Amino acid sequence: MIQKEKSYSKPFLGWWIVLVTGIVSGLGVGFYHYGFSALFKPITSELGFTRAATSVAAGIGRLEGGFDAPITGWFVDRFGPRWVMVVGIMVLSLGLVLMNFISSLWTYYLVWGFIVAIGLNVSLTVTVDKTLTNWFVKKRGLAVGIKFGLIGLIGVLILPVVTWLCVTYGWRSTCLIWAAVMLLGVPLAGFFVKQKRPEYYGLLPDGAQVDPASEEKSKTMIDRGIEYASSFQETEFTLRQAMRTSAYWILVVIYGCHMIITGSLNIHCIPFLTDMGISPTLAGGMMGMMIFFTIPSRFLSGYLADRTTKARLKSLLAVSFALEVIGFGAFLLYPTIPMVYMLLITYGLGSGVPTTVIIVMLGRYFGRKAYGSIYGTSNLFRMPPSLLAPVFTGWVFDRTGSYRTAIMVLMAIGFLATLIICFIRPPKAPDQITDIQNII
Repeated sequence: MIQKEKSYSKPFLGWWIVLVTGIVSGLGVGFYHYGFSALFKPITSELGFTRAATSVAAGIGRLEGGFDAPITGWFVDRFGPRWVMVVGIMVLSLGLVLMNFISSLWTYYLVWGFIVAIGLNVSLTVTVDKTLTNWFVKKRGLAVGIKFGLIGLIGVLILPVVTWLCVTYGWRSTCLIWAAVMLLGVPLAGFFVKQKRPEYYGLLPDGAQVDPASEEKSKTMIDRGIEYASSFQETEFTLRQAMRTSAYWILVVIYGCHMIITGSLNIHCIPFLTDMGISPTLAGGMMGMMIFFTIPSRFLSGYLADRTTKARLKSLLAVSFALEVIGFGAFLLYPTIPMVYMLLITYGLGSGVPTTVIIVMLGRYFGRKAYGSIYGTSNLFRMPPSLLAPVFTGWVFDRTGSYRTAIMVLMAIGFLATLIICFIRPPKAPDQITDIQNII
């Protein structure tokens, strides 16, 4: 019999993995997604780009992430995440070093849009989420929430640092400094991130223990892990089986809507604020406040997801998009500084939820076996609109001198996502449960 509530006398190894991957992801994702807003205007000004052209690099990175995610997902499903993460961090650091030497639009697209993005997407997205999904079942929401909470917390801490570095030393030196920071993640990932499920190391997910007196001796640890996961109504799908369900495709659309909104606002946040007369330093602080409000929503949504049935997980998503719609609508009605604060707060609270809950839903709906392939392939379909989103937002500003029309579009997308969420249903178990090695 598996004792699900009994814990070890020492911390479960999975929590060390959460801590390390959360810190390394925070440093990488925080700089790429949040810190880029501080780099945006200096790059645009020095190299003479339009805002739409500057935004293209971020869009290329998201599109590229869509293409390499299925390959990365299959690779970590088949061979494990450790060395994928190590190599990806090294590529990310190399790209940041090369940023110091760009002088034209095409080199900027090549370095930030491809090299930096490949390093980030390979090492700190599918790879990390696959690792946490392997090591947690009952407490998966908490583990993922902690990871994303750390990303948000580190994002809050590094954004003013990146802003200060840009003002003091310039954006080129800032990228060079951050390359050195990211290299610190190589030994951490190499030591703490494990290649396989906890069952291969004599452990069960969540740190659960087996009562040796009552457990059948013939069962392997893999069998016990599958039995443990099934006790929480988790069934393992292959990629093909998952793609035959409507739940998979609705989640793809919902996550795509989320990426459109975050891709636009995260990149254009500081330019949007400084255009209203706010100083770059204060704008960086205000964006940091926005990121700060993602922390409780990420952690709390993960905590609640562990205590919510599969059928009701969608309610957490609906609330998150509704908060974003409220913030956008309030600003459009009263475009004042107080309403800017309301927009940033509601957006922070709302945008923190989908990143956690959708990962939990994919794991709860489709299991651990092919998680990397399922999650990675979903990226392939949801990345094209996220490529266009920041470019469209920059184009709107270039044409109108204002972000107002873009914000109206983002509000409409958030409202549409709220409606689509109502149609999602947990998938039925597949007709045939295949071997753990059968991923596709």
